[in-house]
Amino acid sequence: MKELKYPLEQVLIVKKGRVEKAEKVVQEKERALQVEKEKLKKIEAERDIVLKHHGEKLAQLREAMDEGTTSDEVLQMKAYLKVVKENLAKEEAKVKQQKEQVRLADKNLQDALLDLKKKRMEEEKIKLHKEHWMHETKLETAREEAKEFDEIGQVLYESHRKKKKLQDEGEK
Repeated sequence: MKELKYPLEQVLIVKKGRVEKAEKVVQEKERALQVEKEKLKKIEAERDIVLKHHGEKLAQLREAMDEGTTSDEVLQMKAYLKVVKENLAKEEAKVKQQKEQVRLADKNLQDALLDLKKKRMEEEKIKLHKEHWMHETKLETAREEAKEFDEIGQVLYESHRKKKKLQDEGEK
């Protein structure tokens, strides 16, 4: 039996290559998402420091007002508290911006996963087609071989029958 060569083998090779590339893209997108998440943690930690500082200064102002301090000191503390609030607002904006970066990186990862799934399905279709083709081709080859053997058997039978007939006629 001769070696069967699948006619779409090159297509299958291309599909496998596309799946491998898509897997690499997914890995890159996962790494990018992790980097963005780490940045977010760092920015949130920086914001939390400013938030804590704001809370401490606010408590200090309330304490000073309860004790009855001078109005200059209260105004100075309020002015400083305003600066801290501005810093807190800047840090919150950074957190919000970084959360958007994380969301975007996650969306990119989801898109890459969807693309990978699609490419795997395409590859699987070709593999299934190849299996079906191989099965059908083997069946057809087996049928052809059986037909050839039948023809050979028929020729041998006819040849043997003619020989026997000639021998029988020669004996008479």
